[in-house]
Amino acid sequence: MIVRQRTHWLKMLFIWKGSVLKKIITQLFIITIFSVAVYYFNGKIYDYKVKLNPTVFTLIGLALAIFMGFCNTASYDRFWEGRKLWGLLVIETRSLTRQILSFIPNVPKEEKQEIVKLISAFCWSLNDQLRGKSETGNLKKLLSEDQFHQIQGKTFIPNIILGFISDWLHTQNKKGNIDTIVLSSMNHQLNQFSNISGGCERILNTPLPFAYSVLLHRTVYLYCFWLPFGLLDSLDWMMPLIVLLISYTFIALDAIIQEIGEPFGEEENDLALNSICRTIEFSIFEQAEIPQGELKKPDSYFVD
Repeated sequence: MIVRQRTHWLKMLFIWKGSVLKKIITQLFIITIFSVAVYYFNGKIYDYKVKLNPTVFTLIGLALAIFMGFCNTASYDRFWEGRKLWGLLVIETRSLTRQILSFIPNVPKEEKQEIVKLISAFCWSLNDQLRGKSETGNLKKLLSEDQFHQIQGKTFIPNIILGFISDWLHTQNKKGNIDTIVLSSMNHQLNQFSNISGGCERILNTPLPFAYSVLLHRTVYLYCFWLPFGLLDSLDWMMPLIVLLISYTFIALDAIIQEIGEPFGEEENDLALNSICRTIEFSIFEQAEIPQGELKKPDSYFVD
């Protein structure tokens, strides 16, 4: 995710990091070359002059803009829903940590710290699952040797880790260390963890309908490649520049829709899941007085 303070308008024109320009520069180059060729040959194809009314492109452009607005809203809704779920996870992890540390006085501090580590492990495992990673470097330092062995080969590791926490809570309840009312409250927190995990999986496994993406993609490129013929007679030599500007707007928005529609990826405009996990770990470890290093600062404007 790109996190910047307000930038001067002139500097904003030349920002590269976080822009989708690097993704679409090849397409823009091809369209520009095509537009120059249309101008050079005076809009002729095999001596046939292609005459298109600019009014048609105005109407098509208006309809295309409305449809792109709909798709952009749908993509941003997915992005924002993902961010709300992870924001809720920050709240719930801190709340559960506070309850474990405050409401279970008869359990050794070191044992409660191990459960706090499991809470952090849940967040990292959910991160790995959403990003399709099998790497468990973060989990190895947070789980016991037996727990780490139990998660090997498992698909839904966050659920396994929730099971570890739930088993410990019920064991403490049987020992009389946790009141039934407090246990019910903590179980509610764990249910919230499950709801968050399920909500993220829903976003991950239910992309924007493919038919929308195909229709939008085809229409944008057909519009941009036919546009030079419609603007040639009215704009003359300025036509390639105007076509480039219009194409940049439509193709860039198409790329942004695709990118933010998958909010759990690792591209520059996706959610900063690693940063959120580090923030959660730092805050709950601080609550539990678990030794740790300093919170990692973001690299430049990019937060992973």
